[in-house]
Amino acid sequence: MSVTLPTLIQKVTNASSVNQLCGHYMDAAGELFGSQHWGIYIHDWAGQQGTIHLQGLPDSFIDYYSKVGAALDKVMEYVVCHHAPAHEQIIFTEATWKQSELYQIGCGKIYDHEHIMTGPIVGEGRLIGTVQFARTSGNPAYNTQDLLQLSAICAHLSAKLALLRSQHELFVPKPEISLTPRELQMAALVAKGLTNAEIAAELWISQNTVKQTLKRIFRKLDVSARAEMVARLQLSRVCH
Repeated sequence: MSVTLPTLIQKVTNASSVNQLCGHYMDAAGELFGSQHWGIYIHDWAGQQGTIHLQGLPDSFIDYYSKVGAALDKVMEYVVCHHAPAHEQIIFTEATWKQSELYQIGCGKIYDHEHIMTGPIVGEGRLIGTVQFARTSGNPAYNTQDLLQLSAICAHLSAKLALLRSQHELFVPKPEISLTPRELQMAALVAKGLTNAEIAAELWISQNTVKQTLKRIFRKLDVSARAEMVARLQLSRVCH
């Protein structure tokens, strides 16, 4: 079944974690936007490492873009300034795009990014992530319809990420409790009512690992039941 805008929006809004959000997005976005290369980048936040997912590109692209491409990317510059999606034709003519440093030095010549499009993920008045697309040689340029659809997707990504982060904040304990990021993630899933089997599937770990991790959390919090654990973490957030 082909991907449509409503189906991708539904997948995004149904995600229960940032990893699941990115996974659902990556599974469908390339087909929806007719792209050979696509990705999502979410900035680091609250001590958690940033998230990068790429499809159709080698790992070397991340290194290239961070060291060279980012400083030359006028499309990204537009997105950062305006908090709105953009493709290369908003900034360049066809001729000036192919003469641009970004095209000549890497994106076009090395990675075959004939056409590019970028959208913002925003929160608290600033850019907290981006989504990127590229079409290779022989494919048409992105158009106004693509930008309209990307605007809709970015709005839902921004809203869902804000919700997931607000849920995470409910489980940021006092420093003396010192749960690891993985333990906090598991505690949040317990609070949502997931079983050990469901948590294992969500985190791609065994049920035994879930069981042992929960025991470790119980010891740290000095509790003996899931409900006590959730209450303790919520209380620590309120009193912090």
